[in-house]
Amino acid sequence: MANIVGGIAVSHGPLLCTPPSIWHLRAGADQKNVNHWYQGRRHNYDELLAARAPGFGMAVQAAHQARAYAQCQSSLDQLADKFKAMRADWVIVVGNDQREVFHDDMSPALLVYTGESIPNIPLTPAQLAKLPPGIAEAEVGHCPPEGAVYPGHAAQATRIVESLSDAGFDVATSARLPSTADGQHGIPHAFGFVYRRILNDAPPPSVPVFVNVGVAPNQVRTGRALGFGAALARAVRDLPDASRVVLIASGGLSHFVVDESLDQKVLQALSPFDAASLQSIPESWFNGNSGEIKSWMAVAAAMNEAGLRIDMRDYTPCYRTPAGTGSGMGFVAWSLSV
Repeated sequence: MANIVGGIAVSHGPLLCTPPSIWHLRAGADQKNVNHWYQGRRHNYDELLAARAPGFGMAVQAAHQARAYAQCQSSLDQLADKFKAMRADWVIVVGNDQREVFHDDMSPALLVYTGESIPNIPLTPAQLAKLPPGIAEAEVGHCPPEGAVYPGHAAQATRIVESLSDAGFDVATSARLPSTADGQHGIPHAFGFVYRRILNDAPPPSVPVFVNVGVAPNQVRTGRALGFGAALARAVRDLPDASRVVLIASGGLSHFVVDESLDQKVLQALSPFDAASLQSIPESWFNGNSGEIKSWMAVAAAMNEAGLRIDMRDYTPCYRTPAGTGSGMGFVAWSLSV
């Protein structure tokens, strides 16, 4: 029987990979964006600013942003240290794709990567030039300039797929990442950030698990995410060896409109684990990038199934405009030792 010995949930937004001195690049894009989702409703920037009056003027001052950035880097360092102490034999990374790898010819709701290797391939100059302002500058936080190839774990991935299928989860599989002329040719940024920042570009073998949290119309709903996480924990438990396994969720919390009330509701529901509270959040609140919270839900349900408890829970909202755009940054670790 394999043993889940730890878990991590971590945000991966571009503000974690860029100094506050250039956060204004994303702020400018926010002011032009007409699709800001906040508590189930879509707003343009002016509407969002009015809805959130008096706004967040203090939070976008340089000194405040610098403190928030420093707090986030400290939390990331702590998670990296905690992962090292978990002594994982292999890892499952749960994340999403934002039309980086999978496109409209294939949008799997749930997919387990079964390849022997995991390429992290730098974007070309032409691809970088097409990215929105402030995103290209963050790419170094997702992929080393020279690229990398990380070890997969095909044998364990295949066994997990079989177990999930037995449990009623008809997951897609892929032994290689799709490669299209206009798409990314390696693992997308939700996973690349984890390999770079938490696993220090030297990960043990890993199994990437893709959960579609944001691409309509087949986004995984909350109940399905929770059930999938519990089934994933049982699949690990049923493996025949005695390996040490860590699960990592990448993404979230609320963004690109910070909603501290939503983030706190999610964080409070993690310990003690409260599935009913998570399921009470309207699905419409997960429109936009806040849907990445569902990757957290899957790993939290797995931790509950495995009997682990939280031993670190940090939260830092990072604002970049007075209307409250930015990212709610969360950093959580589960341990057997609590």
